[in-house]
Amino acid sequence: MSLDVALIQQTCSRDCAASLAHSEELVRAAAGRGARLVVLPELHASHYFCQTEDFAAFDQAEPIPGTTCDRLAALARELGIVLVASLFERRAPGLHHNTAVVFERDGRLAGTYRKMHIPDDPGYYEKFYFAPGDLGFEPIRTSLGTLGVLVCWDQWYPEAARLMALAGADLLIYPTAIGWNPREREDEKTRQRDAWVTIQRSHGVANGIPVLSVNRVGHEPSPDAQAPGIDFWGTSFAAGPQGEILAQAPTDREEVLTVELDLRRTEQVRRAWPFLRDRRIDAYGDLLRRYRD
Repeated sequence: MSLDVALIQQTCSRDCAASLAHSEELVRAAAGRGARLVVLPELHASHYFCQTEDFAAFDQAEPIPGTTCDRLAALARELGIVLVASLFERRAPGLHHNTAVVFERDGRLAGTYRKMHIPDDPGYYEKFYFAPGDLGFEPIRTSLGTLGVLVCWDQWYPEAARLMALAGADLLIYPTAIGWNPREREDEKTRQRDAWVTIQRSHGVANGIPVLSVNRVGHEPSPDAQAPGIDFWGTSFAAGPQGEILAQAPTDREEVLTVELDLRRTEQVRRAWPFLRDRRIDAYGDLLRRYRD
């Protein structure tokens, strides 16, 4: 079984209406190239507001379903695609999540995933905005396959990828917003980006399934005039079940990255590399501990 997918690497702005309209424009371009599964980056409907802690940013949050969901659902239905998008979810007053939403080809909401691992680092103050996800690592079933959708910081954790694979995910999908501090040395920037690509490719290898990683791109200044802002490094990519790079976008510009996935290779690779067969599930109890002192 082959699947034509598109990864939308886009710039985002403070004008939320303009950012969402731009997402829609690029999704239409992807569908025009024959993509049946289209993935947008993390929080694509606005600039990355988590660079600072700002109560006013909560005004951007929306319920699910809601206005943006309705618009994206209509887009998926019109184009006949499965669409993976990302929203700032307002679940209740004072309770918010960083949530991925998946729409079926008929516009139905196929499922949601709430980001489980929430960072709190300079320029990425997400714990101020988002409660940790509480839906677990449950893949979302669609007419095109079972999607193991995770979000950004989740991509560094092999446990998350493994649990999605054990629950039957056909591929791993990581909507992302990650970049460099412009003040970093060039060699450090290279190490960071290489580590980001490598860890996600390794999830494909360890689980024998394809990986789609979709990042935004471009410089976004911080609301704090003393802070450097973030240069989002793009590099959206698709990797196969042995970690092989199938397609990769550049670091410095937008791209609608299309690729054909051969989902039959999972069976072939897992027969040759039977990692799931040889797991010592009787010996992994300490993984549930924070650390072995």
